[in-house]
Amino acid sequence: MITRIVKMIFKPELTEAFEALFAERKDLIAGFEGCQSVELLKETQVKKDEAVYFTRSIWIDEESLERYRNSDLFADTWKHTKSKFAGKPAAWSTKIVASKFE
Repeated sequence: MITRIVKMIFKPELTEAFEALFAERKDLIAGFEGCQSVELLKETQVKKDEAVYFTRSIWIDEESLERYRNSDLFADTWKHTKSKFAGKPAAWSTKIVASKFE
């Protein structure tokens, strides 16, 4: 399993539009072959000139993630997302090494 984490910094006045876009697309992303889940997180420390969000998605393997990243759905979603950025995004693909859930 692959966990993809993407950090995005938005212009504060565009966060509502981004959240609406995510709400519109989340079921399509989660329904993409190989995607196990997708969620949107927002940093709790509010800054007046930027808003920081993270997406976390779980993929069955790297190939599934790459198919999504090369899809029309991703290209269109990313086009509408990046126009709202106030800073450079960052992304990581990770694997669980150890965990404990209660």
